[in-house]
Amino acid sequence: MIRTLNILLITLTALVGQPFAHADTTPDQKAVLVTGASSGLGRVMAETMAANGYFVYAGARKDKDLQELNTIENIQGVRLDVNRQDQIDAAVKTITEAGRGLYALVNNAGVAVVQPLIEIDEQDFDFQMSVNVYGPYRVTRAFAPLIIESKGRISIIGSISGTLSSATWGPYSMTKFAMEAYADALADEMKSFGVTVSLVEPGAYRSQIGKSAIERMDERKQTTDSSQLKAAMDESVNWLSHFENDAGDPTQVADAVMKALFDDNPKPRYLIVPTQEQAYWTISRAIERMAEQNHDQKYSYDREALIEMLDAALAKQSGEVVQ
Repeated sequence: MIRTLNILLITLTALVGQPFAHADTTPDQKAVLVTGASSGLGRVMAETMAANGYFVYAGARKDKDLQELNTIENIQGVRLDVNRQDQIDAAVKTITEAGRGLYALVNNAGVAVVQPLIEIDEQDFDFQMSVNVYGPYRVTRAFAPLIIESKGRISIIGSISGTLSSATWGPYSMTKFAMEAYADALADEMKSFGVTVSLVEPGAYRSQIGKSAIERMDERKQTTDSSQLKAAMDESVNWLSHFENDAGDPTQVADAVMKALFDDNPKPRYLIVPTQEQAYWTISRAIERMAEQNHDQKYSYDREALIEMLDAALAKQSGEVVQ
């Protein structure tokens, strides 16, 4: 009897020291880290995965957001500012010590700064680059050992702005163009370790990014009045102000991320747009850029050769064997 009580006490003591979780977890329950999960797309992704039985470490910066996330079954809030290496390191320690490993990482945290490239100051430019480019770099580098150990998945949230760009959107588009190259190179590196990398490229979906961009302009007392491109700035700011009303259902993006992380044969890219118009803009611009590169250069291809290349690319995506 005494021996039984001792064993029970030892067991209870060990359990008290375990990290807090909202639901019983099994050894094969896949764990996912989502950055920028306090609101918008990240919050929907975290809730969608948790509802489907996955355990989600939801990155957030504020106490209030962390407390809210901790009330959701299968979600544990983790303090994570992608600009803070100390918080990234602490998150690695927390997740490692939890003992369930880490199957997948979703680099979602992002911000938008709308300014002409000839006017934006270095503080805004650094802020844009630090979150959207250095953020995925910092977080992925830190968590790569855990992902490699589990032969898991990495999903990077890009944008159709990685193909499209226009006046005042240059700083934001630069970061999303960067994610195109980052995802390609990272996928090539990680395949050696059995890790799959996918880039999810959403169009205009409801998130907090527009609201946050306007709030930052207000905090910095920035207006469009002094801009040399005032008309373009007014149009962009007006669009951001109405973004939440006009954008698509973010669950579509969460569904794409689920496919990227858990399908048997994930795609390297997921273009997810709420309207045919946005798909047309994106694909036609990609084709136009190809035509611009091919035009009047030493080794230009004629129309027949280009169509043959296109047919081969389409066949590859459909899994057909090209003769």
